[in-house]
Order: sequence, then C-alpha cells, then structure tokens
Amino acid sequence: MKKLHIIYASLLISVSVNAQEWIDNPETIKPGNGLQYNVEIQTSASKGQTPLWLNANKYGLSSLDKYNGYARTSVIRPLRTDSLCRWGIGYGLDIAVPFHYTSKFIVQQAFVELRWLHGTLSVGSKEYPMELKSNTLSSGSQALGINARPVPQVRLALPEYWVLPFANGWLRLKGHIAYGKMTDDNWQHDFTNYKSKYAENVLYHSKAGYLKIGNEDVFFPLSLELGLEMATEFGGTSYQPQSDGTVTTYKGKTGIKDFWKAFMPGGSDVPEKGTAYQNAEGNQLGSWVFRINYDADTWRIGVYGDHYFEDHSSMLFLDYDGYGTGDEWNTNVKRRYTLYDLKDILLGAELNLKYNRWVRDIVVEYMYTKYQSGSIYHDHTININDHIGGCDNYYNHYIYTGWQHWGQVIGNPLYRSPIYNNDGLISVEDNRFVAFHLGIGGRPTDNLEYRILASYQRGFGTYDYPYNKKHHNASFMVEAAYHLHHNWNVKGAYGMDFGAILGHNAGFQLTISKSGIFNI
Repeated sequence: MKKLHIIYASLLISVSVNAQEWIDNPETIKPGNGLQYNVEIQTSASKGQTPLWLNANKYGLSSLDKYNGYARTSVIRPLRTDSLCRWGIGYGLDIAVPFHYTSKFIVQQAFVELRWLHGTLSVGSKEYPMELKSNTLSSGSQALGINARPVPQVRLALPEYWVLPFANGWLRLKGHIAYGKMTDDNWQHDFTNYKSKYAENVLYHSKAGYLKIGNEDVFFPLSLELGLEMATEFGGTSYQPQSDGTVTTYKGKTGIKDFWKAFMPGGSDVPEKGTAYQNAEGNQLGSWVFRINYDADTWRIGVYGDHYFEDHSSMLFLDYDGYGTGDEWNTNVKRRYTLYDLKDILLGAELNLKYNRWVRDIVVEYMYTKYQSGSIYHDHTININDHIGGCDNYYNHYIYTGWQHWGQVIGNPLYRSPIYNNDGLISVEDNRFVAFHLGIGGRPTDNLEYRILASYQRGFGTYDYPYNKKHHNASFMVEAAYHLHHNWNVKGAYGMDFGAILGHNAGFQLTISKSGIFNI
C-alpha cells in the first residue's frame, strides 16, 4: 500500500523534466484573454419523474421533478490558453438559476487554477471528466464519475499524460491528489427532516494515478492504460436518530493525522473510548481501471474495465483472517490468504469509426455488482474474531450517508441514487444488479450530431434489504443537437424508463445555448 502512495506523490512532484520548448516571456500571459462564455436555457417536461438519461451524468445539474429547468451562464478561462508558456492561469464562474431543483441558486463551478510546466494546482469547484471512458456514451465510472455536483476542493494534478524521462517515450503518467468538503448539509436536512441518518461538514479526499504504456511518437497502434482511483469521506459529524427519540452522534476527527489516514487507506474500524467501533479512516472506496487501445488508420477501438472496491480484501482480491483472542481480539496474529473472485466489475468496449458520419462511436458495457465480497458480514466482531469477506454494501456506509452528493451518487448512476427514495433515507437501495448498456453517437452533417443511450438492468436490492423478487428496468434516450450560425445551439432529447427500479417515466428536454470567446 505504501508503494502505491509513493507513486502518487512522485508522479505529481516530478514535473520538471519535459521535452516541450516553453516560452519564457511573462508578457505572453494575458489573464483577460481567451475568456469563453456560455449562456444556456434548459427545460424538461415528463410524465412521472425525469427519465434516467435526461437526469444522469450531468454533474448533478438536473432534477427529477415533473417540470424543471434552469437558466445558466458561465465565463471560463481554460489553462490551455497559455499552453505554450511555462506557466499558466485559469479561472471560471458557472452559475445557474433553476426551478424545481434541490436548490434555488446553484454555483456549479467557481475555481482558480495555476499551472507550472505540466503540474497544476486548482482551488474551488470544477467539473472534472471521467478517465478512460467516453463522457457522452458510457454509463459512467464506478468511483469518480460525473453524476453528482462537483465537490469544492484543493487539487494538485498532472492532468495530461507526462512522458517519463526514461523508457524512450514508452511510459507516461498522470493523476491527482485532492482534499475538499461536501456542500449538501442543508439538502440532507430537508430530505431527511432530521428523522433518519444525515451528516454535516463531511470532508472529501480523492486521488488517482494512471500509467500509459505505448509510444505515440512512433507507429505502434497498441497501447495499455492502467489506473487506480480512490476516495474517502472523513471528518464531519454523523447524526443517527433512534426510535426512542434520541440521536446517536459520531464525530469524525480532522487533525493532520486524520488527513494522513484518509490518504493512506486502512479499511478497518477500531474500538475507542468504550464504544464497540469508531471509524478510523472514514468511508474508503475506489476502483482499479484499465484500457487497451488499438488505433488503426480508419478506426480505433478500446476495451476497458472498472473494478470497484470498498476494503482491502476486494481491493487486493484477497481475504484474510487470523485475529487473536482475549486482549488480541482486534489484532492480526497470523494471516491466511485466499484468492477473491474477480467480480463486481464494469467491462466495456468503445469503437470509433473515424470517417463514418452516421455512426461515429459505439459503446457497449456490461456491469455486475451482485457479489460485493460475498453474502457474509465482512468485519470481525467481539463475538466473531475472524475476518470474513462479505457484505460490502456498495455506495452505502454505516456512519456517513454514502458515496453521494446532493442526492446523486458520485459514481455510476445505475446505482439508484438516494434522490429517488420516498422514505427520507439517504441510501442507495439498489446496489446489487446486473446491467447492459449501449451508447451510439454520430454526426451526419457538420451542423447535426446525435447520441442514443439504452440500458437494461436486473436489480436485487441490497444484502440488508433484498427485493422479494428481481426488479427489472430499461432506460432509453435519443438526443439530437443542431449547431446554428454565430455559435447558437439547439438540443432536444427524449427519454423513457420502464420497470420497477425507476418506475415508468417519459419526458422531453430542450436546451438552447450561445457560446463564444472574448477578451478583456
């Protein structure tokens, strides 16, 4: 584990070696130039709730209400404006005034970022895309997705692949380390009405590292990308109302040591101050990701995987036991390892037909989340002093409100987000499922482009609250965008849901926008 984190730190610090020729003249940096603006209006009307693919993977800027919409405006100066200089500056403000949303006013993005050579430092709330997947056609990433509102954070990153100074250009690295704070306290109060578990002032940590094996500077069409994405919810205060009217409170720690524990995942709970358990590192989760690419003259294909985990055993594909007795009841006195089955994975393929207008991109995905380390409780207890794999309960947590922000799961939206719940519980009530997903996109003319998303899902509920019988769900969306003169754009989308997981829904969404560039 320590080696993994040494790699994270090294790839973010080692940015000084570079083959690019940089411009040293500071006068080439003009912070008022290259400002990109966008003005947008969107409205949705549905029978039932907003269908899944009209709601999901929009960085949380969406609503389930029957009628909803927003007016949005943004001004952003991207870092690539100063791409030829040794250092660069970027900033942005993106706000929305919605109706029938979880907020009456939304600051979607507000950030400042600096770049020195290839390393960047960002402060604030910003929309970050998924890695190793199509952001328009994929169902989404399991750990670091694009389904929820951005978390304000301080982020140190190598955002683009950096060529290592050895291996003759065949090895490249990128990644990030970030700390931030959740902003949905008031929404949790309203959603739960203080009658079920909620949390306040929860802190956020994420990190990711990606290694690319391949050389783009020579004719070699094959490349391999390997990555590890990890995240932690920690600190804050969790409130758990009880049936007798009392409230059990869990106070997370926020010292320097606890920030380090969030960075170095432990995945264990330790007794403290007479309690049976006190969470030591918070809600730990992550994904192993990989992608194999083949780039031919007229087509390109990528095959990828995304294995989700919530503890050491599923992370390392291992199970272990051997806890002691008596005073050593919580101490590993010996270890026995057995291989974990490689389950709970998203497998996908993306085909790009470079010169085909009508069908340009095709994405096919299969997702299995039923195993979750098995059906037996995972952590050992005072009465059971063995560590037994099982019951990881994906996206949920016994102290925190799980892997969600503003009611939307932060990962893949096929996990049913808490915002769909009618019982006032902030929990993912369908996290064991098998799903199939198809995405198709094309650009028949220079001005017209489209995409189609279709998903089928068999849900089993959770280990704690399984369905009495399998639930089925199918979701579909067709979307077309037409680009007019002077950077005006009109986009229309129609979506449907069928089944017991999300219900029967049908809706239409219209978006009109105007974009451009100006200088101060």
